[in-house]
Amino acid sequence: MKSSPPAPLSIGQLAQRAGVATSALRFYEAEGLIAGSRSAGGHRQYPRHVLRRVAFIRAAQVVGLSLPQIKAALATLPEGRTPTKADWARLSSGWAPVLDERIAALQRLRNRLTGCIGCGCLSLKACALYNPDDAVGESGAGPRLLDRPGTS
Repeated sequence: MKSSPPAPLSIGQLAQRAGVATSALRFYEAEGLIAGSRSAGGHRQYPRHVLRRVAFIRAAQVVGLSLPQIKAALATLPEGRTPTKADWARLSSGWAPVLDERIAALQRLRNRLTGCIGCGCLSLKACALYNPDDAVGESGAGPRLLDRPGTS
């Protein structure tokens, strides 16, 4: 005898289980990251596999991926099923270069934190060492020295 599919989750149940606000779920749905349906009474309801998709979205956000990057990744997954361990491994392996660059940028920031902030303002005594004649100021506003690879 076949068992019936599990009951869908209400938006409140999904929010509670996923640890996100219902407004976040509405936003994810509006952006095409998750999909639900409406009950006969007009209430949002979601299949249980959407819980895993929300967990995937949250993990990708923690990694630092943008919503367009997350949407592109989710578009490679089949609809109507929970992403598998193999799906996650395939997608997350492509994020290694993004993470490596973020790690490198944070290391550059850490190494320069006690010295010049690289703003080009010449307001710190150490700036004369890092930015003689305000040469960095010609390349634009902001912490220009922190943005350059290899300046740790």
